[in-house]
Amino acid sequence: MINKVKIYFLENSFNYNGSNLNSAEIGGSEKTLINISTELAKDKDLIVKVFNNTSDTKKINNVFWNNLKRIDKLDIPDFLISMSDVNLFNYLSCDNNFLWSHSIQSIEKFIRKKQLISFFKYKPIMILEGDYHYQKRNFFTSFFGKRVLKIAPDYDFINTKVDINKIPPPDAIFTTKSDRNLHLLISAWHQIKKKCKNSKLFINPPYKLNEVEINDDIFIRKKSDKKQLIKKLLNVKIFITPGHKTEVFCLAAEEARELCLPIVTMGFGCLYERVEHGVTGFLAKNQKDFIEYSSLILNDDSVYLEIKKNLFNKKNSRNYKHVKDDLIKILRKK
Repeated sequence: MINKVKIYFLENSFNYNGSNLNSAEIGGSEKTLINISTELAKDKDLIVKVFNNTSDTKKINNVFWNNLKRIDKLDIPDFLISMSDVNLFNYLSCDNNFLWSHSIQSIEKFIRKKQLISFFKYKPIMILEGDYHYQKRNFFTSFFGKRVLKIAPDYDFINTKVDINKIPPPDAIFTTKSDRNLHLLISAWHQIKKKCKNSKLFINPPYKLNEVEINDDIFIRKKSDKKQLIKKLLNVKIFITPGHKTEVFCLAAEEARELCLPIVTMGFGCLYERVEHGVTGFLAKNQKDFIEYSSLILNDDSVYLEIKKNLFNKKNSRNYKHVKDDLIKILRKK
């Protein structure tokens, strides 16, 4: 009989588990953990456990969800992956430690969050989510090695049927965090609005609109579950974001792309990795180009449909089966 391989995850954000994937409270990092653990657990030769702040210890889709405070220290995994926090390795012993990062994290912040001692004690290999992330991760905070593992949208986005001929209202959407250069987007929108009189811009909370922004048809989306998010993304014409230096993957953009929604960005941070210029959207070199490209898609149905067709032909090019296979390779190449 072959011994099953144990892959355990450590995470310390808030109270959730695998049953909460579609909840409005679940962000990109939580989606990633739920999706990768679920995909790994489909393999009958693996035992997958997640230890976080869940109050409801249970087995969900063959993943054992447990509270961090209930860890059995004698239950030693073959591979241990901490999500973002190196200090979580204090909970459980393992010879093969990996630290999955969702941020750039400077050496100053690393020290300020008191992670340096644990980092050199447990010697984890870094798991990073893209080329930009790899390039920007500080040498001292990836001293024991770093690997790239590109993530993916979850299957609800992949399996959603897209009408390739549908032309939605000439509206734009921004579904990432409001601290990710939203002020640059709104500044540009005032100019876009002059060229696209019938267009609206939908943004994420929290944000307080002023009178000028309200008059230019900027609306704050009500925080909703995944089903409502997908419905909204299917009924706008572009995903629009400047990008931000702290973005290491931008799952929001990848979700939009999977629904065949053209993206216009200035490429800050990792956003240049999410767009093929002129094929799946546009990479603007400056604000002027950003305004022109956005206005072009909003006003020209033929440009919109051409990009939408390109996106449709690339649909399901990466899913969590690919992510899982790549993660297994990373773990075994240590």
